[in-house]
Amino acid sequence: MAVANRSSYQLCRGKAPFLSLLLLCRLLISVQIVASKSICPHLQPIKCHPSSALTATIGTAATKAALLPRGGGASKISSATSATPAASNPLAEILSSFVRTVLDARSQLAAAAAARCVSIFGMYPVDTIKTRMQMKQADAFRASGLFNGVAGSLVGQVPYGVLTFGSYEIYKQSLLNRFTNIKPAFIYALAAIMGDVTGSGWLCPSEVMKQQIQAGIYPSMGEAIKGIWRKSGVAGFYQGFTGGLARDVPFRVAQLTTFEVTKNIYLRAKQSKDDSALSLSSLEAAICGAAAGSFSAAITNPLDRIKTLMMTDTTNAYGGSVVTCAAKILRDDGLTGLFAGVVPRVAYIAPSVCIFFVTYEFVQQKMKETN
Repeated sequence: MAVANRSSYQLCRGKAPFLSLLLLCRLLISVQIVASKSICPHLQPIKCHPSSALTATIGTAATKAALLPRGGGASKISSATSATPAASNPLAEILSSFVRTVLDARSQLAAAAAARCVSIFGMYPVDTIKTRMQMKQADAFRASGLFNGVAGSLVGQVPYGVLTFGSYEIYKQSLLNRFTNIKPAFIYALAAIMGDVTGSGWLCPSEVMKQQIQAGIYPSMGEAIKGIWRKSGVAGFYQGFTGGLARDVPFRVAQLTTFEVTKNIYLRAKQSKDDSALSLSSLEAAICGAAAGSFSAAITNPLDRIKTLMMTDTTNAYGGSVVTCAAKILRDDGLTGLFAGVVPRVAYIAPSVCIFFVTYEFVQQKMKETN
């Protein structure tokens, strides 16, 4: 009986992080729906400039289709998906739908990939300092090694953007077709979360290598690959995978919720000066996105530190799970330990959005001139 009780306790303890995560996501999504109704119940649907497809790449892809159109990509995908007959091979149909999605939005994705590269590279030193602070390194601001691991980060982040975008559209259409009675806002948020989870399968290995290089565990990407493989095999590249999900899913939900509220407040203030103002420009959408991202980064910093420590834990000092890692942080550093590195994390977001916005617009303009 004692063995059975102990096994039941361990099982419940193992599931606790995931149950808590699901409850948090459901709560935040509910807040988004209620807040958007109470703050601005009489506003017309907001129509953004087509270039606000950039907001999809920085994490606001799951807002309403009328709010954040993707330069025509979303509408084309919708019609193509509904008109395609069911294939005999479901996997082939999913792959075909993904390819159509990417091809329909190829110009936006190409511009977004270039903008993503520039913003990541430009703000990478801030990310390195954040990692060092979260690991409690005494010389976190040292100039040497600030760009170590940046190549691996780019290799992970750019395809990750394509994967999350393509899978988001597939999940969105499938959920809308299957659950016709559920509020679209909930569907869009859920599809964005599922897209993040799908993309994480590609992103996690590059994040593990990047953070271990930033921490000084390995001097280069080649050494990191060899060292991680020799020590743990394939599993080593997914060290801290649950920590990444525990950070990314709440961050995405918080960002979507905050963006919706910020956008409605901004538009209501704009309408108080001009009754005919029914839309946000791409710059205004970027400003709202920067504000939402900065706030979301701050409140999810505890989860970001947990993810960092799990991915850089080469001695299993943090137990290999979100719960044991959080418990050790609280035991060693107290509540304030969960917010180590919060300043560089928040400082990273707003400039990244600005750099992304400028680069995206520049690349889009050059592509139009070329065509």
